[in-house]
Amino acid sequence: MEENHAWQILAQYNSIFRESDQIYRTAAKSFGLSDCAFWILYSLREASTPLTQSDICNQIYLPKQTVNSALKKLEADGIIVMEEMTDRRSKRLALTQKGQTLAARTADRVLAAEHDAFLGLSAQEQEEFIRLFRKYTDILKQNMTFQKEEL
Repeated sequence: MEENHAWQILAQYNSIFRESDQIYRTAAKSFGLSDCAFWILYSLREASTPLTQSDICNQIYLPKQTVNSALKKLEADGIIVMEEMTDRRSKRLALTQKGQTLAARTADRVLAAEHDAFLGLSAQEQEEFIRLFRKYTDILKQNMTFQKEEL
């Protein structure tokens, strides 16, 4: 009985997860941005300190090549600049004035919508949501470490 219940709840979770993912894809598309470009702008606006390409990859969990392609396009479009750092292999990302304007009408609006959604939960619900989602993600990560020979 409990195992069957877990399958039902998992199906509900998967549906909600895909719906949530679609909300972000739809937002990016409505802004005329690729998913990756949107998440780069989002990360730059959310961060309290300057970010590098590596930081972005670690935050949005996309391959380095995908992020690099999106960064090159954003740079070519005058949205970001990549500034040299002491370690020449790393470049600090910064929004241009055009990028600041774009981020204000895209990423900032999404961040505000997320904030408002969280305000729809009590402080206790917010903490419980994060606690349970973190616990689930940690267990899932542990269970998904497949070895090549297992395949």
